[in-house]
Amino acid sequence: MYSTQVTGHVKASRAAVYRALLDATAIARWRVPAGMSSHVHDFNAHEGGTFRISLTYDAAGGTGKSAPHTDTYHGHFVKLVPNEEVVEVFEFETSEPGLYGVMTMTTTLTDADGGTDVLVVHEGIPDSVPATDNETGTRMALANLAELVEAN
Repeated sequence: MYSTQVTGHVKASRAAVYRALLDATAIARWRVPAGMSSHVHDFNAHEGGTFRISLTYDAAGGTGKSAPHTDTYHGHFVKLVPNEEVVEVFEFETSEPGLYGVMTMTTTLTDADGGTDVLVVHEGIPDSVPATDNETGTRMALANLAELVEAN
């Protein structure tokens, strides 16, 4: 298992970014890499609240972790500090032993010139998930987040 860290910048207030971290409709729009679509099955944004989300490859060739073309994960919110931090624990729904394990994602928001810096730290990522894939997906998601929040 390994950890990654990715930083992005959003030209919006911490409050606006924080809202997008806890809104199911927003999550479906921004927390999805290019070439995939998102379906939020369950999303209860409060400490202890649960979530379940599927990401499905648009192209037939995409190989999913949970089904032939889909990655489904579920988890819960561990810590919510308004406008500052969101800590989530989640795991893939899979029968593949190399993908088992609980992962933690901590998103920290800090004031920056013209907006908010967003730091995403993933811990406990299974070794069978390529680090470059995780980092690329996180960068895509942060770009989507910036686009969504800045448009509002």
